[in-house]
Order: sequence, then C-alpha cells, then structure tokens
Amino acid sequence: MAVYSDYSPAELAALLRPWDVGDLERAQPIAAGVSNSNWHVHTRRGAARTRHVLTVFERRIDPAELPFFLGLVDHLGRGGLPVPAPVPTVSGELWTWHRGKAAALLHFLPGEVIDRPDAAQARSAGRALARIHLRAASFAKGRRQTLGRAAWRRMLDAVGPDRLATLAPDLPALLAEELAFLDRNWPDRLPSGIAHCDLFPDNVLLDGARVTGLLDFYFAATDFYAYDLAIAVLAWCFDERDGAFARPRLEAMIAGYEEHRPLLAAERRAMPVLLRGGCLRFIASRAADWFDADAPSAGGRKDPLAFVRRLHVCRSLDASFFSDPPQGAIAGA
Repeated sequence: MAVYSDYSPAELAALLRPWDVGDLERAQPIAAGVSNSNWHVHTRRGAARTRHVLTVFERRIDPAELPFFLGLVDHLGRGGLPVPAPVPTVSGELWTWHRGKAAALLHFLPGEVIDRPDAAQARSAGRALARIHLRAASFAKGRRQTLGRAAWRRMLDAVGPDRLATLAPDLPALLAEELAFLDRNWPDRLPSGIAHCDLFPDNVLLDGARVTGLLDFYFAATDFYAYDLAIAVLAWCFDERDGAFARPRLEAMIAGYEEHRPLLAAERRAMPVLLRGGCLRFIASRAADWFDADAPSAGGRKDPLAFVRRLHVCRSLDASFFSDPPQGAIAGA
C-alpha cells in the first residue's frame, strides 16, 4: 500500500460520502506498497467511531477487472477468511469514482506485517493459502493469468540485455538460459484454480503466529495451485537482504498448506521448476520497474537481484528435495 494521489482532508471527506460512514475525523496515508493509494480513515457518527482503509486504484489496476478483484475478496470474506472485504456504498456498489479513478472502502484488519517471519508464521501462511484456494474454487468469476511466461519474456525483452547487464554482467545469459529451460520443462497438467499470486509477508497481517489479514489480491488469477505455493515459498523462505534459504520455513509452510490441501506427487515433482519460474517472474517485473521512469516509486522500487540470488538456490534443487512430505518442524528459522 502507498499514496500516489494527493487529496486534501475536505476532498477525502467528499470521497467518503457514498458510503455514509459518518464524518471524517482523520486520514493517515499508508506508505507501504507500490500499486495503489491508501489511507487509514477514521470516521465518527455520534459516539460511534469506525476505522476503514480507503483505496484509490492507480495505473496498474484496470477498472474493468474490479468486479473480479473486489468480488473475490467479498467471496473469501463470506467464507470466513480474514480479508479486507469491500464496504458497499449506500447504493450497493463495491466501488465509486473520483477524479477519473476508482475508489473502494475496505474493512480494517488488525495485526502487523512481519519483515522476517519465523517457521511458525510461515506455517500459518501456508494454511491460509490453502484456504484461499479451497474457498476461491466456488467463486463464479475467473481471470486469465497475465503474468505468465510470455509476459516474463516481453518484460525482459523490453528492458533489453544491455540494461540487464548493468545489474549484473552475466544476467542476460542467465535469464536466456532460464527462459529456455522453463519453455522445455514447464508443467501443463497440474491442479489449478484462482490463485493469489503475490502472497508475500507484506500482504499478510499477523498477531504472533495467527494470521489476522490477507491483503492485496490484485494479482489474483487462474493458475496452478502449486505455482502459487512456490511464489509463497520464495517470499517467505528466503532472506530478502542476502538471499539465505531457510529450509525450516519451507518445511513448515508446505506442512501448513497440506493441513488443508495435500499436494499431489506431480505437484511435488514440479516444485523445483515452479520455483525457478517464480524467480523469473519477479526478476522480470522488478527489472521492468527498475528501468521505468514512470513506474510508481512511493513504496520504493525493489531490487531484481534479490530474486537472482533465490534463483541460484532454486537451480540447485531437484524433485527429490520435495519427494517426501515434510515433517513439519516449526522451530527455528
């Protein structure tokens, strides 16, 4: 979450009127994130005070896709998942318009983002991801994956080898090799459905090891469930700063996931390839943002090399690493 649009207090108060949630007492910009503008908004009606999150959708969100995104979150919330469900306006809409941009009011969720999660927290995140997959299977709408292998190649081609080489001299050759490997080895028949596709620690609110909030479903799309789990492993089981791999977190996350949805043998065999694909996705998207002068920067551009370091680890893994169900150790890193 972040803020890219500048609104005065009076304008924010006017923006809130379609929801009839009372008078705006104060609005606090939310600095984290890279896609939308967000505020904690505190309102009052008589003695009753409420707190919500106001989101203004910026350039990366196509308003035509809001029925899917907000409808999915509403569906997950009705299924008991801790998500920031949209608050309907007085006319029953899930979003409104202001200055040509869509805006939604979301329920506030307690908890905090953990920068360096431990194994118990990774296990809880795995449980939550499986619950997303199971509940979303009954959602009537779908969305095509727009960040698949063809998109990775397009983004890397747009950046070009010369600029990629400024990040690391051997990076263009490494990425070309990886793209060819993925073209040869990407699975085509694994269980699939609506996937979150971005379950990083900054999209999960925690109270200790208990998940209190699941955020940012704006990359959700139909994809392999195991690929969504691979993205979560990349996000939760490596250190962002030095790329160190924390196997206890991986074992805990997979064990937590399998409490609700056991993996098939084919999904386990595919996991090394899916992890390498997840690395390519984030190398490509981060590199595209890194060299895009118009990319939103309020939340800070993210280093593509963090996923290059993960990629080198994932290239050393084979299917035997995932062949046996994890023992579920949750102590340590």
